Amino acid sequence: MYAVLIVSVIIVLAVLLISVITTSKAYGYKHTVDPLEENPHLDKIDSQKDRGQKIKPRI
Repeated sequence: MYAVLIVSVIIVLAVLLISVITTSKAYGYKHTVDPLEENPHLDKIDSQKDRGQKIKPRI
């Protein structure tokens, strides 16, 4: 009976430790975003605005 309890506690602690490590690594990850000036779709939208056309939203 005690052996099952000890093994269960060890498994729970291992899962908790792995979850904490994974979460801390995820918060440390640096996300990057592409600059807007290199976006080819932005040029198309700007040219449509200059010509006075309505821009259709994507659904």
